[in-house]
Amino acid sequence: MSAARPRTFLRALAVTAALPLLLTACGYGSESTDDGGKADVAADAEKLSAEEVKIGYFPNLTHGTALVGVQEGLFQKELGGTRIKASTFNAGPSEIEALNAGSIDIGWIGPSPSINGYTKSQGKNLRIIGGSASGGVKLVVNPDRIKSEDDLKGKKIATPQLGNTQDVAFLNWIAEQGWKVDPQSGKGDVSVVRSDNKVTPDAYKAGSIDGAWVPEPTASKLVAGGAKVLIDEADLWPDKKFVITNIIVSQKFLKEHPDVVEAVLRASVKTNEWIAANPDKAKASANKALEKLSGKALPAEILDPAWKSITFLDDPLAATLETEASFAVKAGLLDKPNLKGIYDLTLLNKVLKAEGKPEVDDAGLGVAR
Repeated sequence: MSAARPRTFLRALAVTAALPLLLTACGYGSESTDDGGKADVAADAEKLSAEEVKIGYFPNLTHGTALVGVQEGLFQKELGGTRIKASTFNAGPSEIEALNAGSIDIGWIGPSPSINGYTKSQGKNLRIIGGSASGGVKLVVNPDRIKSEDDLKGKKIATPQLGNTQDVAFLNWIAEQGWKVDPQSGKGDVSVVRSDNKVTPDAYKAGSIDGAWVPEPTASKLVAGGAKVLIDEADLWPDKKFVITNIIVSQKFLKEHPDVVEAVLRASVKTNEWIAANPDKAKASANKALEKLSGKALPAEILDPAWKSITFLDDPLAATLETEASFAVKAGLLDKPNLKGIYDLTLLNKVLKAEGKPEVDDAGLGVAR
């Protein structure tokens, strides 16, 4: 396979097959939790236009910008007297629902639920305002049962949920091989087993699955249990970049509190810069945040490879979105969606310019000015 072909089809399917499915299944569960309440604010700190900003993210390493930014107080520092209140989610649909309901104002979330949320609301509920992470997804397998990609035929491979980003990416990869699988049941030349990331390592240990196409840190947990990496999804993309996490905002909140949104974006940019400059400290900080949220820190043999496979970045890589959607249309998987206006990178570019960093492009999918 050429590099361009898998790239476009993998992401195109994540955009398309996910559309009817991701509204009910696109992450790692379905509930949200308060991650610890409100941050401490200095009594003399100056407030912005809002008393509080409510942010949401997943307790997942691919949401490391939010994990580290909150843990290290970098977000609260930029917000001054405007208090930050953070909640965590286990799935994209629940986070989109929270955004729609006003339970959160800004969220870190995957590209597929971002697209679903935008198209299903006819472009009225959210904007993508920045990027956050690329990478961190692998196909790991039992090396005793699977030696090569051809050996996947007839095997049982887990994905996190029916219709989640990794699920549709794997279904598309299967189709690229010329194999057949019913997307709903998962039955076919390969058995696609939908398994919550929390139980997938135990399923692998019990021998009920032969591998899994999963995000970090689940992939590294499986490797620690004896699995081997067969495919790193980054290798299927030119430049090895594909967005796994975006930053979205409620259009209402963006309109009413642009200064607060700008402060959050500035905090995100500075957090990514801090992560790049202090990789070991950042990794430890993210793990400490995960320990607070889950009650258990990740051991080094899982944390180290998982963290290494993720790139934290400010650019949402918007140019990929139009290509992904166009290939989906050509494949007959989707009527041409109207994604015009899904991005508003104005405030991000303002922040980047002020920080002496290059501005990023919305690939013609920005809101009309």
